Amino acid sequence: MTHTYRLLFDCPDQIGLVSEVTSFISLLSGWITESSQHSEEANNWFYSRIEIKAESLPFDIEGFRQSFSPLAEKFSMNWSIVDSEQPKKIAIFASKASHCLSDLLDRWRSGDLPCEISCVIANHQDLGRQVECCDIPFHHVPVDKQNKSQAFSEMQSIVDSYHVETIVLARYMQILPEDFCQLYKHQVLNIHHSFLPSFIGAKPYHQAFERGVKLIGATCHYVTTDLDEGPIIDQDIQRVNHSDNVEDLVRLGKDIEKQVLARGLRYHLEDRIMVDGNKTIIF
Repeated sequence: MTHTYRLLFDCPDQIGLVSEVTSFISLLSGWITESSQHSEEANNWFYSRIEIKAESLPFDIEGFRQSFSPLAEKFSMNWSIVDSEQPKKIAIFASKASHCLSDLLDRWRSGDLPCEISCVIANHQDLGRQVECCDIPFHHVPVDKQNKSQAFSEMQSIVDSYHVETIVLARYMQILPEDFCQLYKHQVLNIHHSFLPSFIGAKPYHQAFERGVKLIGATCHYVTTDLDEGPIIDQDIQRVNHSDNVEDLVRLGKDIEKQVLARGLRYHLEDRIMVDGNKTIIF
């Protein structure tokens, strides 16, 4: 994989913006390997993601930060520069269902997910052996319905000890507290086994069956303090009909869940997601 720096920025849209940014990179002999942009006409806002070959620049990432800062200030940018060779540290939260976790572990082992899985935390012990076989630390943190704050405090300590940047809920069947969501804003990914905003909450496949739906789906989204209403990252669907029972919907849905969660996580790991209010722009 080519070593690149990923430049992401958003700012008020204006004439000459793209030209000045690309000229700045060109004058440094920077080699742009990928460039994407989007202009949101409703609020006159501009979004961009640019990948630059690291070896083509005359300095390291810190040198780029210092050199680019005056231009960023000129255009009032919100911006960041990320090194593709610094994989994000993630923690996976799980419960009993194994399909999403198993899929992520398999993709990670094969190199399809560019990240460091620091640990797996689960509120049941069922998946412990599977995780430990991958030489990944497994932490069992049961959640007492009468005192959930104690469990989440322990989980927070574990996550902090590994310096985790991103959390993935691989069918973790507990609602995260508000302070947890706020601390990791746009850094907690969830897979909801439903094509949101339809059938939120528990047992969406049962809800879908009762409605006689013709399409089922899954949604990967960022977790916010509003249950199942965070910015949507990816979705997919599967056609069904009257002959499919609840068990069929669950079986078909599991395949969609795995694919959608893995895709959404990869977008996140590759810094392809920019959030605009409660919407996402995926480059």
